[in-house]
Amino acid sequence: MWCPSVSLSLWANAWLAGKAAPDDVLDALSVWAPKQSVTAYDAVAAGHTGLPWPDVHDAGTVTLLQTLRAAVGRPAVSLAPGRLRGTVNMVLPVPGDVRGLAPGTQFESDALAAGEAVIVTHPDDPGTAVGLVPEFSYGDLDEADDDAGSPELCGLSWTVYSLPGAPVLDHYELGDAEYALRSAVRSAADALGAIGLGAAASEVDDPRGLVEQLLESTRQHRVPDHAPSRALRVLENAAHVDAIIAVSSGLSRVSDFPADRMVAGTGAQSSSQARIATDALRPLTTVVRSARIAAVTTILHSAWAE
Repeated sequence: MWCPSVSLSLWANAWLAGKAAPDDVLDALSVWAPKQSVTAYDAVAAGHTGLPWPDVHDAGTVTLLQTLRAAVGRPAVSLAPGRLRGTVNMVLPVPGDVRGLAPGTQFESDALAAGEAVIVTHPDDPGTAVGLVPEFSYGDLDEADDDAGSPELCGLSWTVYSLPGAPVLDHYELGDAEYALRSAVRSAADALGAIGLGAAASEVDDPRGLVEQLLESTRQHRVPDHAPSRALRVLENAAHVDAIIAVSSGLSRVSDFPADRMVAGTGAQSSSQARIATDALRPLTTVVRSARIAAVTTILHSAWAE
């Protein structure tokens, strides 16, 4: 579930609602990269947010917070009675499902490529909405550590796009998502059991241990205190299913290594089990995605509850 757009949307929304401090937002983003920057993609986005234009240059993390406050057009707290609040939303677009994105825009293309984005609307003028898409930046590959074999992560940059109108975001009911996720958990557990039967042949001793490692890596990301327990439970279950999907996908590829390295009499069976498990889990990705969006949306709304 965790991605930069989720972290930014949850913590920035909590800050704007007066439920978190600016440092909480910065701490949540620092888990992703040591440095953050923000820049406007176009002149309209710069006008909505106060970012520099036409001399574009990357601004730091504090400017990112100022950008969000400008986008919602009001102080962080003390709403007048009956006044609409600005909204912060998160989208996780995938090929075939780009709901919430402005069709035919560069924002749509870049958000789809990233698989995530944040959308911020103004309380008095929803037509001045902006979208933010994150992108990781890395050091020079030629200067990468030979032992690491990959360039060093340097920072996370956010590009701000103007949107042609208020986005239409689908409502995901948390109760329905939780019900569908329960079935997904059972299916995932059965699939993991099937994979485990062939673990020795695929040279992976403990698939369940791999799942736990993936889950542990997600627990470094904190959630605002106002988050409802039910939404947190849905997020935890979704993360569990997603970790199983990731492990099963990896084991399916591992099972394709040369037959002379297989345990005699088990190679074909192990490979078949892994592929069957992967095929069974593939449809669950949609269930997991819907559950995550429903849970995050619930947490976003809970920040403004009286």
